[in-house]
Amino acid sequence: MSEPTPIPSPSTEARELVRGAYDLHVHIEPDVIRRRISDLELARRYSELGLRGFVLKSHYTPTAERAAVVRAAVPGVEALGAIVLNHAVGGLNPVAVEIAARGGARIVWLPTVDAANEAHEAEPKPGRKLPLWAQLQLELREAGLPLPPIEVLNPDGTVRPVVRQVLQVIARHGLVLATGHLGRDEIMAVVQAAREEGVKHIVITHPDYPTQNLPLEDQRYLAQQGAFLERCLAPIVSGKVSWEHTFEAIRATGPAHSFLSTDLGQPQNPPVEDGLALFADRLLEAGFSKEEVRVMAVTNTVRLATGGRA
Repeated sequence: MSEPTPIPSPSTEARELVRGAYDLHVHIEPDVIRRRISDLELARRYSELGLRGFVLKSHYTPTAERAAVVRAAVPGVEALGAIVLNHAVGGLNPVAVEIAARGGARIVWLPTVDAANEAHEAEPKPGRKLPLWAQLQLELREAGLPLPPIEVLNPDGTVRPVVRQVLQVIARHGLVLATGHLGRDEIMAVVQAAREEGVKHIVITHPDYPTQNLPLEDQRYLAQQGAFLERCLAPIVSGKVSWEHTFEAIRATGPAHSFLSTDLGQPQNPPVEDGLALFADRLLEAGFSKEEVRVMAVTNTVRLATGGRA
């Protein structure tokens, strides 16, 4: 794990380069975890900067109705809703996905904080400060609430029937499937099942994050299957993923199969509205072309946000 480094303000060039982009992964208030900025305030800042929209992600609550309020309050900025299939919404719950879809949600994340692959991250360890979500998980357990790890695979490695039900709902509504905090074997099996069930838009959630840490050969394979690899800023600025590894992964899979998101909103991290432009500056410094950055920041995020309609 690398040390976090100070982050400067974005350049004017980077700001212009990411105009029209969506950030498909932000954590903002209102939420049950403390966040840096509210949804309405972020929408106003997006409007000022010429950014097109963002997806509201909460590990605990569906956000489609909230996104509709933001769109009405700040015309011209497309706030989009989502649902994350953790215990707070019933886990792997196809009914919850159906209702979210009818309410206008765009992305369905498979389990994150309650994923079997992530369970050990919420365990207290001497000298280690738990992330905000892990502190909440600990509080819920101490309150006697059951939070068993959510398994997406059967013991024989096949995808559970309820996961296929979820995938069928996603396919029927043309939603985006994101793999959440699943592990390598889970991701590979779920992507195959998603393709079999007709899911058209698949996102591999921060594949370079330590609890995913997908080998580059797996990332290349997933890109060949039509999945998009998400490159998140927050794990980089917090020192969990290095810039060098991020550049290597993008080059290995190709900018056409990667997109930029921030995963920002944590109080200690940079301003959410600066994230995409900060990312663009570092990519330009690393030798990526303006066109490559534009594809990852704008073209691919618009495609996922709109289903290719715009």
